[in-house]
Amino acid sequence: MRKTKIICTMGPATEGRCEELIINGMDAARFNFSHENYEIHGRRIQELKVAREKLNIPIAMLLDTKGPEMRIGVLKRKFDLKKDTEIRLVVEDIEGDENAVSITNKMLYQKVEPGQAIFIDDGRIELKVREIAGTDIVCNVISGGPLSNRKGVNVPDCDTGLPFMTDKDIQDIEFGIENDFDYIALSFVHSAADIYKVRSILKRKYREDIKVIAKIENKEAVKNIDEILEAADSIMIARGDMGIELPLSQVPIIQKRLIKKCYSSAKPVIVATQMLESMTENPLPTRAEVSDVANAIYDGTSVVMLSGETAAGEFPIKSLQTMVRVVEDTEADIDYESRFNIQNFDKIEKNTLNIIGKAAVMTAFEINAKAIVMPTRTGNSARMVSSFRPSTPIIAITMKPTIQRQLNMSWNIHPMLSEFIGDQKQLFENVMARATESELVNKDDQVIMIAGIPTGSAGKTNMMKIHKVGEAVIGD
Repeated sequence: MRKTKIICTMGPATEGRCEELIINGMDAARFNFSHENYEIHGRRIQELKVAREKLNIPIAMLLDTKGPEMRIGVLKRKFDLKKDTEIRLVVEDIEGDENAVSITNKMLYQKVEPGQAIFIDDGRIELKVREIAGTDIVCNVISGGPLSNRKGVNVPDCDTGLPFMTDKDIQDIEFGIENDFDYIALSFVHSAADIYKVRSILKRKYREDIKVIAKIENKEAVKNIDEILEAADSIMIARGDMGIELPLSQVPIIQKRLIKKCYSSAKPVIVATQMLESMTENPLPTRAEVSDVANAIYDGTSVVMLSGETAAGEFPIKSLQTMVRVVEDTEADIDYESRFNIQNFDKIEKNTLNIIGKAAVMTAFEINAKAIVMPTRTGNSARMVSSFRPSTPIIAITMKPTIQRQLNMSWNIHPMLSEFIGDQKQLFENVMARATESELVNKDDQVIMIAGIPTGSAGKTNMMKIHKVGEAVIGD
């Protein structure tokens, strides 16, 4: 079974197709709040909730904040911006054309200087500031290309004066809380302080159970990655903006380093942006894109993400099916036991949970166990086991739907719901009964059981047992 999870971005191309996406392998749904209004998002959220309940599959919902980003405004029509022409970035909210387009950062003209490079649409278009004329930024087009509504704008090495958290972001997060989102992905994080600002909102709304993902997409975030990783629940390697804010040649190096840091910390890591970009308009990906996805899998990413491919592409289902095939074929080529044996675990804290988790994975390899089965209250113990990258599927039994959905986005974890039973024997029997229902294990299979004794407390994992399915879990 597939271990690496897949996020699909919701958009116009996914409307009416949620069931189809889930059936074809979507594990989590991303809602990009840089686009659309609450009415449209609300409609898509409701469709997803209906589909996941009907299919009984715990699809996680991820809210991606707009953040302190800049975009151009609405255009009269889509057009090609020609090299060596002139265009103005203006503060007025106009319908743009080849001569002038509006920009959302109304103070940018005070921040840039002649010679400054400005990039549009993930770097596809490059401008160079020629002069500041009043509040207009007059630019020469260095690299042209097709331009359409509301494309992103990047100005590397420039303090744009935008705050990390806007009023819109706060309103969007509150909307996400009201609609029971599982993850909040924060755009343009600079430091751990940015994470704590969002956690204070979640705490005020009594939703500290919502997980926070830090999007890594600028120099400051890469520089402060250790403190960010400690403060956040997960990171997203957002390569679109990263490839503009940092030298493009550094992106693969940073990606590999961040993936390693994450799974060593038992925190999920998402690789995102332009993974199968050509499938937005074409039924087949390029060979380079397939290699890009495969390399992220070889490096050990927890999750890969489809953006415009599913949100606005011509082939949303085919893009997902292609991603699934690439992931499955790549995973089939990996010798997880050999990787485990040469992995350096020296940096992992020597606590009981980590020792039990490591021992469980080692034992699963030795006896060719069919599954690692465990109850979990918070999901943390299951994520820790996942960080050791066992080839054996992890069946995590939890009481809370939110935890179940969040674990659905963790590598090789198959989460299931069950009521909590305080009695140790009944709990273990119930856990095994639920594991058998997953169809991942059958009678007489050997599994590894992990739990905490006495039962009832989070963070107390201290027991491992080799168990044969069908036998009594604990003797009378």
